[in-house]
Amino acid sequence: MPLALDIALGHLGRRKRQTLVSVLGVALGVGFFIGITALMRGFQTYFVRQVIDVAPHVVMKDEFRLPDVQPAAIAFAGGAVEVRGVKPRDTVRGIKEAGAKIAAVEVIPGVAVAPMLRGPALLRYGPRDTSVSIGGIEPERERRVTNIEKDMTEGRLEDLRATANGMIVGIGVAQRLGAEVGDTVTAVSPAGVAQSFRIVGIISTGVTAIDNSEAYVLLRLAQVLLDRPNVVNAIRMRLADVRQAEPLARRLETVFGYRTESWEESNRNILGLFVIQNAIMYSVVGAILLVAAFGIYNIISTVVHEKARDIAILKSLGFRAADIQRIFLLEGAMVGIAGAFAGWAVGLGLIELLAQVRFEQMGPVIQGRDRFLLAREWWPYLAGGGFALAAASVAAFIPARRASRLNPVEIVRGAA
Repeated sequence: MPLALDIALGHLGRRKRQTLVSVLGVALGVGFFIGITALMRGFQTYFVRQVIDVAPHVVMKDEFRLPDVQPAAIAFAGGAVEVRGVKPRDTVRGIKEAGAKIAAVEVIPGVAVAPMLRGPALLRYGPRDTSVSIGGIEPERERRVTNIEKDMTEGRLEDLRATANGMIVGIGVAQRLGAEVGDTVTAVSPAGVAQSFRIVGIISTGVTAIDNSEAYVLLRLAQVLLDRPNVVNAIRMRLADVRQAEPLARRLETVFGYRTESWEESNRNILGLFVIQNAIMYSVVGAILLVAAFGIYNIISTVVHEKARDIAILKSLGFRAADIQRIFLLEGAMVGIAGAFAGWAVGLGLIELLAQVRFEQMGPVIQGRDRFLLAREWWPYLAGGGFALAAASVAAFIPARRASRLNPVEIVRGAA
């Protein structure tokens, strides 16, 4: 065993209680970091996966992000001109030349495209009625853009074509109506068109907004019901690489002009909350490790004070200042390493404990799950251990540096 390591172990071994308290402080910080990270990352990953699986990655809408620039503003650009009270033009909503735009997007590698006409309607079944958002889809394209087929608990997506006037509804819609597969409901649109549909499927996505308000029919039937023949008001896209959703959305909006949103933009508020949530988590765990670092600083400072004569003797025997500093840095590093290993065990135990906790199902947002959503990843172990080692080393640096600067002559004279 190297002499510096042997001396460092001897110093820590003679102060077992203080060393144990410091190791436990580091272990608790690392353990809680691992456990809380698994808990938060589990929910965040589940939410993002649900959004990515249920909704398209990019949606082009029949609207514009900014209003048209008025001719007066163009004619007198840069001049003292202000246009007020401009009312929007009464134009027919819908994406113009949707077929050409779909064909242009389909040639992009790794992109699947599906058109949709969406509009409000009232579903009526006997004395019950509920408002829904009707989506007109093409089943062959839809299965490549969304996972609606995977989320169907009853029926099949092909039944929309196999059944005259077929309709697929969310499980919440079916429950409010009291309807089941095979029942016939009446849909009434704001245009005054009423049409009968037969429920051929029920979907359960786990997302409340979809399950409680969505219904799907064939695109041509939706165009008839909403009195918008040959109109499409949304082009949805699914990408092989979800990270390219935002760049693709910006590029398409620049080319075609229509407002195009990626899944990140549509859920920006919630994703922003995740950033705040992570910042709070790191701050709390960082505070725990900071307190543990002060404990390490206290131990090594005390050892330096008590071992002043020993340091003088070591220097008189030929130990350099760097050798003395190395001894006390080793003490801090050993406490940090021991705390990191103990923290890994605490974190693993905390995750297993959280995995056993059961709770009442609070609603469809966590449908089918009665336990915590935990992410079992390896990086929190490395991050927690690295932060613990860094905190311990920084805490040990100041007293180690002071020990290396002690003058052995002054120590011996003071002792005499």
